[in-house]
Amino acid sequence: MGYQQYGISPSLVTRVKKKMKNPTTKERIMGIIDGVNKKDLQDPAKVQRLVKSAAGVLKEPLTQTEEQQLVRFVVAQRIDPNNTLHLIKLWGMFR
Repeated sequence: MGYQQYGISPSLVTRVKKKMKNPTTKERIMGIIDGVNKKDLQDPAKVQRLVKSAAGVLKEPLTQTEEQQLVRFVVAQRIDPNNTLHLIKLWGMFR
């Protein structure tokens, strides 16, 4: 899987996926990413703030290393949240 190349643990991904099944948690995360655009997702400082906020909502304590791995992964994906093909690609990575 692509995220493992960045050192992101499959167990972290599994825990996050499980927590995201909770509708309340999912809504809180959606609130954090509402209005985020491609330019925002290419700015490491903004991505780091998003990662920290999401980790807080999910009650997932991240080490500095894990945080940086997640930031590098998001920036490297060049995600355009308004492009359906980009979202499908991400969905496939985490199924």
